[in-house]
Amino acid sequence: MNKNLKATSSIEINSASEEVWGALTKPEKIKEYLFGTETITDWKIGSQIVFQGEYNGQSYKDKGNVLENKQNVLLKYNYWSGFSGLEDKPENYSLITYEIVPLSKSKVKFTWSQEGFANEENQKHSQSGLPALLEQIKKLTEKK
Repeated sequence: MNKNLKATSSIEINSASEEVWGALTKPEKIKEYLFGTETITDWKIGSQIVFQGEYNGQSYKDKGNVLENKQNVLLKYNYWSGFSGLEDKPENYSLITYEIVPLSKSKVKFTWSQEGFANEENQKHSQSGLPALLEQIKKLTEKK
C-alpha cells in the first residue's frame, strides 16, 4: 500500500449541505451512484462499514471503519477492498474523505479524496473515475 498515492476531485453542487450529506450517507442513495452497492453502517465514529454487492459478475464485500463524522461537513473512514489485491490488514486500508463546503445557502463544493493505493495503476483508475462519480452525486442531489 502506497500511502503517498492520492486521488481527489471536487464539484460544485446546487443543493444544500444536508441534501449532499444525505446522498453520501443514506444506503438507498449510495446504491444509486455506487454501482448498486449495498452499504451497511450507522456512520457513528468507530463503527464498521460494509460495502457489498456484485460488480461485473463478481461478488464483493469491502469494509472499513468510520473515523470522523461532522454531520453535513466532513466524513472520514478507512477502507479495504478485495479488488485491491492486498491482504485485509490495517496497513492496507485507504483513507476516504468527504468534505462539504457551503458556498451559499443552496450551493456547496463537494470534495471526495482517497489516500493510499496498492499501486499507481489503481490510483489512476480511481482518479479517472471520480469526475463521473461526482457528476452522479450532483445529479442525484440537484433533482427537484
